[in-house]
Amino acid sequence: MALAFFCANVYYLWISYPHVFFGPMLSSTWQGFLNEIEKNNPAATVYLSVLKQIRLVEVNSDRFTIDCRNQGMLFYLAKKKGEIEAAFSRFVKKDMRADLMVRVSTKKTKKDGGEPLLSFKPSIDDVFARAGLNKKYQLENFAVSSTNQVAFAAAQAVVDNPGGAYNPLFLHGGVGVGKTHLAQAVARKILETRADKHVLFCPGDNFTNELIEAIRGKTTPRFRRKYRGLDLLIIDDVQFIAGKMGIQEEFFHTFNSVISAGGQIILTSDRPPEEIKNLEDRLRSRFRGGMIVDIQSPDFELRSAILLIKATEKNIPVTMDAVKEIAQRVEDTRALEGSLVSIYARTIGNKDQVDNEAVSSFFRQKTEAGLKKVSPVDVIRLVCSVYHVRPSQIKDSTREGHVALSRQIIMYVLRQTMRLRLEEIAFILKRKDHTTVIHGVKKINALVVSNPIIKQEVDRIIQSLHLSP
Repeated sequence: MALAFFCANVYYLWISYPHVFFGPMLSSTWQGFLNEIEKNNPAATVYLSVLKQIRLVEVNSDRFTIDCRNQGMLFYLAKKKGEIEAAFSRFVKKDMRADLMVRVSTKKTKKDGGEPLLSFKPSIDDVFARAGLNKKYQLENFAVSSTNQVAFAAAQAVVDNPGGAYNPLFLHGGVGVGKTHLAQAVARKILETRADKHVLFCPGDNFTNELIEAIRGKTTPRFRRKYRGLDLLIIDDVQFIAGKMGIQEEFFHTFNSVISAGGQIILTSDRPPEEIKNLEDRLRSRFRGGMIVDIQSPDFELRSAILLIKATEKNIPVTMDAVKEIAQRVEDTRALEGSLVSIYARTIGNKDQVDNEAVSSFFRQKTEAGLKKVSPVDVIRLVCSVYHVRPSQIKDSTREGHVALSRQIIMYVLRQTMRLRLEEIAFILKRKDHTTVIHGVKKINALVVSNPIIKQEVDRIIQSLHLSP
């Protein structure tokens, strides 16, 4: 009876004050758990032998943390996480969830018991993938001209001295100017030199979604460990955190933690800090504290260079005259590759290479086809992809700035380019009446005249609709 009373009190203290019970108490608890496993499942020899090599390092009211010692054990036990949670919950008679992590070096001494269970060393491609990088973005295939040479030089400086040169590095410009390519290329170059660096490329909306999920699941400490311990943090389209007070608060502390620890931050946006609406002044100030670079739309020479790089990568034979013709007709860098591939697909079997005649024929057919193949749904999908908006938001009552702008651009394209009636557009976008469409079209008409960035984006959208295969 006395023993039961003692155990009950120990368990109460253990659950209430877990930080007190490191060392012997956690060790004895884990040993008792292992004894229970061995008694109830004596046939699980491999499973049990692995569990005997790991440590219980922390227990909270509804979670427990185990040190897997090396990546091999972590990989093995991650598949059995549910089984471990169920067994431990039965042992302590309380619903518990497990956190698996590696806190010690994978190199073990004789005292530790010999070699680790598995020798795991991720490939460089695995390292890139874990950091969220696309393998096609490299400094070596980033074409440079007068429109982006300052940004390229700043990126190289960051590679040579991460955390010391231009921190943060803030890249801004319109759609398809190479912001994401350059930011990821910097991360790749750093990891090629030091694969052990903690690097993460994160779109702005992902940061928002992860934080919301962490708050909902009560895993905010894990979220903070993930972001605040990074050597290089890249936030793509950082303008998406504006207007969200809780998100900005968390990002402010994340920003300070990374910078204070000597880490590097790279931010990309479609506009400079002073033009991001609803951005907290303290964040705006932090963004201005480093290097702000405006990447201009690619000029003719740069578009030609990009085409030559893409042709080499895809082993597409193309004449210089054909390259110049495509670069002259296509201004959007994202459409360059698609145009080149489409033209090449039509020439296979007829010609040995893409020449000027093939290019002219391709664009002539596109012009003749006009907008007959383009539907309002195509317009909505394209604009939504450009502005990172869900099609469902376009048709609901959302009035957020970037959603409203996207909706008005769709109205403009449907009215001015496809010549749809006002009532048709209102019906397609689920607006109450056509006066909303009139207002939207007038607004974009004015912006196209006064805002060169909006004009470029609208022109590229219309051009992409003409060129879409």
